[in-house]
Amino acid sequence: MKALIDKLAEGVSLSDGELGLLIEGGEGEYLRERAEKVRIAHYGREVYLRGLIELTNYCGNNCLYCGIRAGNRRVRRYRLSPEEILACCERGYRLGFRTFVLQGGEDPAFTDSVLCPIVESIKSRWPDCALTLSLGERSRESYRRLREAGADRYLLRHETADREHYGRLHPAAMSFDNRMACLYQLKELGYQTGCGFMVGSPGQTTAALVRDLRFIREFEPEMVGIGPFLPHGETPFGDRPAGSLTLTLRLLALVRLLLPRVLLPATTALGTLHPEGRELGILHGANVVMPNLSPPEARENYMLYDNKLNTGAEEAGGLEELARRLEKTGYQAVVSRGDHRKP
Repeated sequence: MKALIDKLAEGVSLSDGELGLLIEGGEGEYLRERAEKVRIAHYGREVYLRGLIELTNYCGNNCLYCGIRAGNRRVRRYRLSPEEILACCERGYRLGFRTFVLQGGEDPAFTDSVLCPIVESIKSRWPDCALTLSLGERSRESYRRLREAGADRYLLRHETADREHYGRLHPAAMSFDNRMACLYQLKELGYQTGCGFMVGSPGQTTAALVRDLRFIREFEPEMVGIGPFLPHGETPFGDRPAGSLTLTLRLLALVRLLLPRVLLPATTALGTLHPEGRELGILHGANVVMPNLSPPEARENYMLYDNKLNTGAEEAGGLEELARRLEKTGYQAVVSRGDHRKP
């Protein structure tokens, strides 16, 4: 197993069978050490902070795993106004954030005519900041307009690179081909592009995870978002078990070896699954953390899964506590845009 880990770290192409062996386990500490070494070689011990703003929990989709799916009638829906979004950015900037992430469901109310002025305002008021959007599937023209308005990055999780598995996670109205097409359009338009997947989602197999790693290596995104599947009681998968912490950490390390310069978050879902989940993610190769800048009432209602970690950074004390926790792992939260470092 160590030999396979070394081959991956050295950029040697592995067979599907070899990737499967790496996914299924063995030499976990050695894998972690190799991933950490690669991460330090490219990014040092810096951890980039992104200010997450959850601008809407309306969504027109009915993904079987998601707590804000259109079919969940128990969700208390909300939309942040442009003024509220800018106020979140203002507060975040004072706290030291230099990247903002606007995330939301696929809300038809957030048209280009609504979003583009918001993007332009953020980039005009805080020109030294990067802006990431995570707003789902849109048309190529929409992506173009948002890019021209000033958006720097776009995160769109592919969820699974296995077509059959995709069909088990999504309603028939959603298209695997369209999801992949959107990702390639984002790259073509010059975004720093992010993809990603859930670990332990219903029906996921080792073969499906091999396809995820293959896709990530071929697509070469600047960002990859990986987190454990966590069930929400008001979804068709509400009674399914959560994804494995150990496997999630293992896949973080494997992605770091596959793409040494990738921006790799230690997600909120990891912190929900385990009290020190985000710190463990950092130790397995992650280099990004996204504290929540959303208003408290928004954080309470943006529940993609049950028992979501709900600690925001809207007060300086919360950010200081996060910095202290990172320092205990030997890493340092930094004030920086934290851009992807190209070869």
